[in-house]
Amino acid sequence: MSQSQPNNPLHGITLKAMVEYLVAEYGWERLGERIRIDSFRYDPSINSSLKFLRKTDWARAKVEKLYLYSISYDQRHGKNKPDTDQENP
Repeated sequence: MSQSQPNNPLHGITLKAMVEYLVAEYGWERLGERIRIDSFRYDPSINSSLKFLRKTDWARAKVEKLYLYSISYDQRHGKNKPDTDQENP
């Protein structure tokens, strides 16, 4: 199965990885403000969030959209960029 979805930026990214990234980036409180779902706002955990997101398409779509926005923002602003400064003076 090589290159089955070459134009899908989410291909190979698990929902768990997306949620963990967003929690690290925003924290539960800010994430709950951006995506208003109870599993982010009240007694949040990765497992409860994943359980809800796997059953709720609209919420999963919001998580995917915020994830894509966040990683593209980070790339545009050089955050989380590999350390290549030594190679390119």
